[in-house]
Amino acid sequence: MKKQEIDYWIASMLDSYDHVSDLNITVGRPLQVESAGLLKPVNVKPPVSELTPFQTEVFGLNLIGGDKRLLADLVNRGSCDLSHWLGHEVRFRVDVFLQKKNVSIVLRKLETEMPTIEKLNLPESFRKMAQEKNGLILVTGATGTGKTTSLAAILDQVNMEQAVHVVTLEDPIEYVHEHKKATFNQRELGSDFDNFSSGLRAALRQAPKVILVGEMRDRETMEIGLTAAETGHLVMSTLHTVDAGQTINRILGMFDQEEQAQVRNRLSDTIRWIVCQRLLPKVGGGRVPAFEIMGMNLRVKELILGGETDEKTFYDVIADGKPMGMRTFDQSILQLYEDGLITEETALSYCTRRSAVSRGLDQLKAIRGEATTGIKGLGMDMAGKDKHRGF
Repeated sequence: MKKQEIDYWIASMLDSYDHVSDLNITVGRPLQVESAGLLKPVNVKPPVSELTPFQTEVFGLNLIGGDKRLLADLVNRGSCDLSHWLGHEVRFRVDVFLQKKNVSIVLRKLETEMPTIEKLNLPESFRKMAQEKNGLILVTGATGTGKTTSLAAILDQVNMEQAVHVVTLEDPIEYVHEHKKATFNQRELGSDFDNFSSGLRAALRQAPKVILVGEMRDRETMEIGLTAAETGHLVMSTLHTVDAGQTINRILGMFDQEEQAQVRNRLSDTIRWIVCQRLLPKVGGGRVPAFEIMGMNLRVKELILGGETDEKTFYDVIADGKPMGMRTFDQSILQLYEDGLITEETALSYCTRRSAVSRGLDQLKAIRGEATTGIKGLGMDMAGKDKHRGF
């Protein structure tokens, strides 16, 4: 296979469906794309019904392009990450990895247009995040839920409003920020620094006001990130957690048991916001984000310091913090349903507390004048009742 053939496959995959987010190259399967959250086969000429080990290996090696570091990562660690351009218009984040001794590739399409809070219709809390002067902002969620895009929108807001130095540590660089009011230095893992902990340690000597760390992958990176947040920097990063409570527990789990009390104190002083994201199927196709947003107040600080109990949970504190810009996933889901963006079935499938969302759905349907139960034909048999009474 030649590079022209590989580029033809990539272009055909991009044009095959609407809302294509990922290209999947796996042995034994046809060329596939993820469109609106589902994998779908792609037809090319000549047809590829099942990819062979040779085809996927050549595909992957062409993308790696002889880079010794990437080849070493693939051989020694089983995977490597890189970026790839198709012409000058489309850019991908690429993961080449080994599975059952074969090579597989997943290419994530990167948006070239800078996301903004307005374009993404993000909650107003995101503007408040961009105005923070120090501390820690974490955006969490599963892979592919838009964490990087949300952080890029916050940074763009900073870029429009503040004349500050911003250093980003990314794997790879996904959105290229132009210099507006802010000055950006964007560094890519592998080519500009060797790991997040060393890159973050170096960033502290580069006089930034804002630091973006692509992911808090280990204890050392988290330790330096906390130190940076404590010393007057605004640090933004991501974690693969599903909600605020799990995020706190994941961070604590990076440290030894005897250190956790001190870490709780540090987190209560440094955390400004935790945003958790999920993507839900949207009415009419595509996907729409739902958010859990937790800011900092005295009740949140108390939970971080003492932990959750049956009577005191992050869910309840976040639900009560709606006037401060907080929201639970369930509140976000109900808003999406009220706006006609998701179905009732989707709301119930993705919610956290089904009973609370069911009540909320019934209230919304009652306001609309819709039936609030699926049970029909109920009524009292008055004739039978009177007959038994002797009437």
